[in-house]
Amino acid sequence: MNGTNGLTRRDFLKTGATAFGGLVIGFYLPTNGKRTEAAEQAAAVFAPNAFLRVGADDSITVIANHSEMGQGIYTGLSMIVADELDADWSKIRVEAAPVDPAYNHTQFGIQMTGGSTSTWSEWERLRQAGATARAMLIAAAAETWKVDPATCRAENGHVIHTASGRRLSYGRLAEKASSMTPPQNVALKDPKDFKLIGKPTKRLDTPEKINGKGVFGLDVKVPGMLVAVVARPSVFGGKVKSFDASRAKAVSGVRHVVEIDRGVAVVANGYWPALQGRKALEIVWEEGLLSGLDSQTQGAQYAELAKQPGAVARKEGDVTTAMSRAVKKLETVYEVPYLAHAPMEPLNCVADVRPDGCDVWTGTQFQTGDRAAAAEVAGLKPEQVRIHTTLLGGGFGRRAVPDHHFVREAVQISKAIKTPVKVIWTREDDIHGGWYRPRWYDRISAGLDSGGNPIAWAHTIVGQSILAGTPFEQFMVKDGVDGTSVEGAAELPYAIPNVHVDLHSPKSGVPVLWWRSVGHSHTAFVVESFLDELAHAAGKDPYEYRRALLGKHPRHKRVLELAADKAGWGKPLPPGRARGLAVHESFGSFVAQVAEVSVSKEGKLRVHRVVCAIDCGPVVNPDTIEAQMESGIVFGLTAALYGEITFKNGRVVQHNFYDYKMLRMDEMPAVEVHIVPSAEKMGGVGETAVPPIAPAVANAIFAATGKRIRQLPIRSEDLRG
Repeated sequence: MNGTNGLTRRDFLKTGATAFGGLVIGFYLPTNGKRTEAAEQAAAVFAPNAFLRVGADDSITVIANHSEMGQGIYTGLSMIVADELDADWSKIRVEAAPVDPAYNHTQFGIQMTGGSTSTWSEWERLRQAGATARAMLIAAAAETWKVDPATCRAENGHVIHTASGRRLSYGRLAEKASSMTPPQNVALKDPKDFKLIGKPTKRLDTPEKINGKGVFGLDVKVPGMLVAVVARPSVFGGKVKSFDASRAKAVSGVRHVVEIDRGVAVVANGYWPALQGRKALEIVWEEGLLSGLDSQTQGAQYAELAKQPGAVARKEGDVTTAMSRAVKKLETVYEVPYLAHAPMEPLNCVADVRPDGCDVWTGTQFQTGDRAAAAEVAGLKPEQVRIHTTLLGGGFGRRAVPDHHFVREAVQISKAIKTPVKVIWTREDDIHGGWYRPRWYDRISAGLDSGGNPIAWAHTIVGQSILAGTPFEQFMVKDGVDGTSVEGAAELPYAIPNVHVDLHSPKSGVPVLWWRSVGHSHTAFVVESFLDELAHAAGKDPYEYRRALLGKHPRHKRVLELAADKAGWGKPLPPGRARGLAVHESFGSFVAQVAEVSVSKEGKLRVHRVVCAIDCGPVVNPDTIEAQMESGIVFGLTAALYGEITFKNGRVVQHNFYDYKMLRMDEMPAVEVHIVPSAEKMGGVGETAVPPIAPAVANAIFAATGKRIRQLPIRSEDLRG
């Protein structure tokens, strides 16, 4: 990993060209972040940053400042750079960026990956990076040939003098180009001239994942490293009262037993003795205030809250008066449970704390915060800590934790034993470890006029705030409303003249966190399921009903029409099958899905087919978009069918994949993805397929059986008969 934390642009240019035998291109690019001293000297808004390295061997290395967790971002970011650079794609390599302000997110001002923002947030910045490099290489070739740069062009990793046909590879030009002055303004390509962007492109990280060379957090090994597992309280907020480590220390291979902030760590020569040592520990816990937490009791508390007025998230017109005029009224309740992220690779972290520095190897979505947390625990300055970002075996938000606990634990243990240590979480540790998608309780009502059109809509949401107590609270919680709790509900796209949405954010000691698609993961289910109820109450086709209400939202309407057309909406289906649909906007993209299902008399649900249409604006790699739509459908369908974290006596009931189930391969529906050609503003794709799948399936179930699904997960006993 590249350990260039805290480099100035001058140092980066000086050391980079020497170390790599080529051209390291540093850029002053605009940002909303604070300016460094070097940036002040250059009269630029953004700190200097370096996303590109051209080697004397013609290699092109892209320094990726966003984490690769299976979403294909290493490839997408490289395509943006390579296209503007006119690079030879076969020469592209990728490295994870070190932690440095140069690599901060263009919107959030810290180095992180999340919110389906990686591609669109880097779109302009990386295009400028590639185009600037291309201009410098052309200038270097022109000076070599003593010709006007305007007579030269870049093509597939070479600069060519058009008149004479002379050519020089980027590697041959690297040394000279490193002495060129970066142009202040550079022209970006017209999209019609893109050679890579918009074309299906194989992922750069696939070969190393197949041949085993790709390094995930669990693969990291450093000299002298020991392995630790941690005994944590089974009740959130619990503390160690006392413990006896004698039996644990008697296990062969156990080297240390260390009490840390979050429990007791057993450190051994390997994972197995550490695990056996933990089992042998005798710990007395102070369980704390949540020892009586029970899911049923909590549900009743949420139901009572939903009867009271909450903090107003949206208010248009007069819902009370409109309801009094309504010809038909509907009111119901929807509920969804806590959900774990459950990535295939459980949490893990390697830390090596020394008096003069600290190295941390982990799969993280939160580099800036993790480095600060590691420095605090180690008693070092942030610039003395190096975060080495590995490949992530899934994340979905779980590796972007506000308290950085999995990094803190490893650093605390390494500091105590003065040895590098790898902390490994078991699957049970992960399921019990908290930071769940919140539980939600939604009371919703609507009134229809004589034509069946909705004239009033009232929606009360109850659930924990994921932003309370985090650095994001001051920016994203307004007048008591956590924007992530109501996203997808407060921005209701349908033409309803009177709308009221309010929110209750009850306090709880259960740690909650962003989960793939965040608030949209529950609001889409509620809104799209309830709108389907309105359509049937009005005696209208659910597709046509939505279509008529989306007149002012053409992008919603476009994907809805495309998905319905490709799914054959309204056409006959095999006996026993039915269709349901949903459309939702999230993270700047618009997705519609049509699910085709069947339900047996015994209540066995089968999702046969899902047709998905997406408008995400300009497309970088259509292969990635298709894969992310399929991935989101798997993720969302798993949650809809099986996902549920419940509590009894303060303890999480679920343990592992036998009772926190994943969708199996033989349960996977056929998925068709259709991408809307669009020049609109670019949106995200990593999370946007998750929200519509649950309501699409639930609406299809109603079409097949007449039974409404208002509570997730979907249970076979609710479908029988």
